Amino acid sequence: MAAIARSCLAGAINAHPKVVISDVPDVAGLAVARDLGIKAVAVPWQGAAHRDAFERGLAAEIDGHGADLVVLAGFMRILSPQFATRYAGRMLNIHPSLLPKYTGLHTHRRVLAAGDGEHGASIHFVTAELDGGPLILQSKVPVLPGDTEATLSARVQAIEHIIYPRVIGLIAEGRLTWDAGRVRLDGRRLDSPLVENFSASEATAHR
Repeated sequence: MAAIARSCLAGAINAHPKVVISDVPDVAGLAVARDLGIKAVAVPWQGAAHRDAFERGLAAEIDGHGADLVVLAGFMRILSPQFATRYAGRMLNIHPSLLPKYTGLHTHRRVLAAGDGEHGASIHFVTAELDGGPLILQSKVPVLPGDTEATLSARVQAIEHIIYPRVIGLIAEGRLTWDAGRVRLDGRRLDSPLVENFSASEATAHR
């Protein structure tokens, strides 16, 4: 979130952060947003029995602030199909794996357990299917001998801070669009996601 907000405020991407919303009232990200001069609010999660009310609160904040794009960054609640449909084509998520591999949690641990030689992050439009919306861009980093969950997570997070603002910038420029469940870049349909490869040293340099 902070990397995206700073890119906006610095003029690196032609977008303005309207509001930062968290389901955890005392999360550090809200304080970071306020320090950057961005409106920050909490819509507390009160359990699955109150999901409808929670999502109505989220939508009220999003719509009330006039947001054109919803960007999930470290937001760990699974949103209902109805909510995903409401913001279809206007909601993004970033997932720490090379989707469709390793949906869900503990991706770094699962990559190491499988002995994979590469790992990365995927940006996609959000749909009702968990981590299953149309892919936009994937970035790849090598898995190194001796990697732990912590070292691999840090390498992936470093590239996330590069690619997420980049995709938002493409949308803000009108170059990247949603077309009835398909992704278009400069008017051409993306039948497979854009892919960027980062070396270990490149990822470390951007931490």
